[in-house]
This record gives sequence, structure tokens and C-alpha cells, in this order.
Amino acid sequence: MSNEARDTIFIGKKPLMAYVTSTLIQLANLPSVNIKARGLSIGRAVDVAQIIARKTENAGYSIGEIKIGSESLESQDGRTRNVSTIEIEVKRNTA
Repeated sequence: MSNEARDTIFIGKKPLMAYVTSTLIQLANLPSVNIKARGLSIGRAVDVAQIIARKTENAGYSIGEIKIGSESLESQDGRTRNVSTIEIEVKRNTA
């Protein structure tokens, strides 16, 4: 497994706190973790990052770089459509 796969949390349809917990577990071992989402899961990814940055402020986590973009996907009816993507870096503060 590559290093990028281990430091990335992909957001889907699980409960919000499952992603928060998973991200915090990864942050215990790594200096930064990327939260990735696309389409309708983007709002959930933003929520995860905000919960970690605000609720664990005393633990020293903050939001780093945010990347937005789009991907071309083929829909079930065969047409190509663009889907928005977001990647949010959550990092441990160095103090």
C-alpha cells in the first residue's frame, strides 16, 4: 500500500463521526491527513474538517491547504459528466 493511500480519508455515506474518528486516529500517527470527497459528499468532508479543527483546537489540529477541482465521470447512461472534488489537509500544529 502506498503512503498516500494511508494518509487519505475518502468521504462517503458513513456517519459523520466515523470519519472524524478515523481522521483523528490517523493524525495520532501522521503529521497531516488529507480528507477527499466528491459530489454530494463535499459538505460532509467540510464538516469533518471543521469538527476536527474547532472541537480539538486544544489538541493542536488545524486546516491546511484546500484544493478544489472537478473530474470527468461516465454516468450510468453512458454520458460524460463533471463532478466537483475537494481535498482538505488537516495537520498537527507544530508548536
